[in-house]
Amino acid sequence: MDARCSIMRFEQSRRLKQFNVLRLRDGVDAALPNGVIMHQHYGALAIGIGEATMTDVVIIGVDLAKNVFQLHGAAADGTVVFRKKFTRPMFQRFMADHPRCLVAMEACGGAHHCARELVRLGHEVKLIAPRYVKPFVKRQKNDAADAEAIVEAALRPTMRFVEPKTMEQQARAIVFRTREKFVNQRTEAINALRAHLYEFGYIAPQGIGYLSRLEAVVDDPNTDLPELARDLCRALLNHIAQLTISINDLKKRIGTISKEQETSRRLQTMPGVGPVGALAIETFAPPMDQFKRGRDFAAWLGLVPRQNSSGGKQRLGKTSKMGQRDIRRLLVTGAMAVVNWASRKGAAEGTWLARMLSRKPRMLVAMALAGKMARGIWAMLTRQEDYRNPVLVGVA
Repeated sequence: MDARCSIMRFEQSRRLKQFNVLRLRDGVDAALPNGVIMHQHYGALAIGIGEATMTDVVIIGVDLAKNVFQLHGAAADGTVVFRKKFTRPMFQRFMADHPRCLVAMEACGGAHHCARELVRLGHEVKLIAPRYVKPFVKRQKNDAADAEAIVEAALRPTMRFVEPKTMEQQARAIVFRTREKFVNQRTEAINALRAHLYEFGYIAPQGIGYLSRLEAVVDDPNTDLPELARDLCRALLNHIAQLTISINDLKKRIGTISKEQETSRRLQTMPGVGPVGALAIETFAPPMDQFKRGRDFAAWLGLVPRQNSSGGKQRLGKTSKMGQRDIRRLLVTGAMAVVNWASRKGAAEGTWLARMLSRKPRMLVAMALAGKMARGIWAMLTRQEDYRNPVLVGVA
């Protein structure tokens, strides 16, 4: 009797293995023999033989490049559905025909444009900072491994994502980057001119303010400069003059943009924040509602100490310098200008700045003031208020 029951249970188990049951969208279970699976997704039916199909894809990881796009499609449970490599035209056609899903990419060059195009096609797009994707790469690095790592990172519930930029933000970023490029080129040309004249014994201090001394040496016919060196130095001076004209034109344009934007106008009410700094904050900073408090925004900029804490013991080191370097640099520069002005003119008695300057080095005070400015910027933008001088508030 026991042997007969065992045979019957084995037969039932064998017959059940011939059926693969999948729950349809309307809640009805359909069983088909021989491992055939019926899928229903976005109103369409697809037949597969014992494996997942394109309609099961809920997330696609894309490793971007200029001409080649590596895709990694996964189901809701992380099961790999496909790995494909496309050219740019093929990628556009594939995503246009694919059902709506979540698309994850690294926040790199071209990612924001690609994100806008995919959103226009109806997909949901998530951008991830590359440093958050790197820990998920398994063993060797290649395009397929990167695409898989992007999916793994995007599925983490605590992952932080980058807000896709608009075309207007990217246009303002080009203005900012172009000005920075011209300034660096001018500095490089001035340093080259100083080095060339130093070879002949003519010395001038660093800085564009002393460029007139170098120009006087080149234009003076009584100097013993060889004519070849004089001509080349004069070409450098002309190049510096052209760069100065371009920088001044961009400065005027930045000032015009800052006056037109309400956010830039509000940011400039804070001491130490000028048109360039306001443009950088409005262009590169994410929406302030992504941060719970001003300290989170300061930490995102890298204006907090680096931690190496363990075992309940807090160990704080130097400034972390993580996050957006342009905003951080401009805030530190603006804070240093405020500190220098307060050192010469004298800070208001009883204020935080006066107390700090009385017992701390100026550079340390500038770094602390930059963090304080970051927290104030968060408060100004979240509350839609102009800067309130703490001295005047205390008097009132």
